[in-house]
Amino acid sequence: MQFEGKVAIVTGAGGEIGAAYAEGIAAEGAAVVVADLDEAGGRKTVDSIRAAGGEAHFVRVDIGSSESTEALARATVETCGGIDFLVNNAAFFNDLRHEPLIECDFDYYLKVFDINLHGALRCVRACYPSMRERGGGSIVNQSSTASWMAAGYYGLTKLGINGLTRDLAHELGPMGIRVNAIAPGPTDTRALRSGAPDEILDALVGQMAIRHLGHPRDLVGTCLFLLSDASAWMSGQILTVDGGQTLRV
Repeated sequence: MQFEGKVAIVTGAGGEIGAAYAEGIAAEGAAVVVADLDEAGGRKTVDSIRAAGGEAHFVRVDIGSSESTEALARATVETCGGIDFLVNNAAFFNDLRHEPLIECDFDYYLKVFDINLHGALRCVRACYPSMRERGGGSIVNQSSTASWMAAGYYGLTKLGINGLTRDLAHELGPMGIRVNAIAPGPTDTRALRSGAPDEILDALVGQMAIRHLGHPRDLVGTCLFLLSDASAWMSGQILTVDGGQTLRV
């Protein structure tokens, strides 16, 4: 119960990875705001947290809209009293097109950036004033190992998340707010299965040190660590959780 008395927002918590984050944070005692466009998925996560004895609330949010992210922050403060943690997990990944950068529709390209990169910044801009008022907080952004690969515009947006994480760490550090990121490797979700054929996934697994796809629960411990005081002197870091898919020095 290390997060008792804390309030966390998890975006995209109607999906499998976001739900795992939300459930893990709630299990440590925090009140969790489950934020998603998918109301059915979000309310399912809320029900799961409440069934386990935790506190959770659903707020519908479109991270592509500053008005919507600001409303999310206001609703959280009104319902829970403030904001301590933000997990920027929501992203455009399911059914994402795979097209060469030199040929892709430019409006679609901009849409992916607006959600995956600018959406995280919108959420931070909406939430940091409450964190500052409460004496500080912790933000975890969702990157990807795709940020270090030739992975099209999705990989570029996640590389942008890495840069955003480092910049915001320096801007918000004097306010007592830490900003870090998790870069998951291939994680077994419906979105991954729908976007990649088995032969592609088998090839990915064959290159990994731990030769199986990750599970959403494999990411939760790192998220809890980055939110907690155990990482109190860490900010601007991108932690890779990928079964040894990428080896960097």
